[in-house]
Amino acid sequence: MINHRQRIGQRIREIRGALSLTQQELADRTGIQRCHIARIEAGRYSVGLDTLEKIAVALGREVDFVSP
Repeated sequence: MINHRQRIGQRIREIRGALSLTQQELADRTGIQRCHIARIEAGRYSVGLDTLEKIAVALGREVDFVSP
């Protein structure tokens, strides 16, 4: 069963891939280290709201807590 960290990481990876961005490019856009992006995408790290917001903005998205 997939947990919340894994689901969030998977979604970040999907959006980043759809935009043809590398982890390093996302890191450069957010100011977050590439290794930290990798841990988030792998679901090995619980991402804080401030970090999640930086990633969302860099990906042209909003942090949204309401599922359709």
